[in-house]
Amino acid sequence: MELQLVPAIAAGIAGTLAMTALMTVAPMMGLPKMNVVGMLGSMITPDESTARTAGIAMHLAMGVIFALVYAFLWGQGLTIGAGSWALNGLVYGLVHGVIAIVTMPMMMSMHPRPPEMAKGPMAMAGMLAGHIVFGLVVAGVYTMMAA
Repeated sequence: MELQLVPAIAAGIAGTLAMTALMTVAPMMGLPKMNVVGMLGSMITPDESTARTAGIAMHLAMGVIFALVYAFLWGQGLTIGAGSWALNGLVYGLVHGVIAIVTMPMMMSMHPRPPEMAKGPMAMAGMLAGHIVFGLVVAGVYTMMAA
């Protein structure tokens, strides 16, 4: 199937919102606070209010870009199994999460005002869970809308 822009963009927004919802409730589930919006926005400005707005925009934009990449790769036939959207979303989200975990220290070292971020196994579990949720939602929404 060829890349379909509108479904991919909608899937990216939905996946990012689902991931953000998980980050919001993560502390209630015993996971550390994951303030990706604050971390991204504070790269742009030290002003907390402006940083929040910038961080939300950046996080949504990144979600759309990654959803476009996922959809492009699926369109090129890079799928797992018999094209199961859930399996593909799980695997893509898992790989995406591992890449995020590996690259986070480098990103934080380049940050002009690095915020305090959780570290350790629980933080990694939270990052992985967030990216798996993102992958599952992107795959589900894209599959439904592109059909």
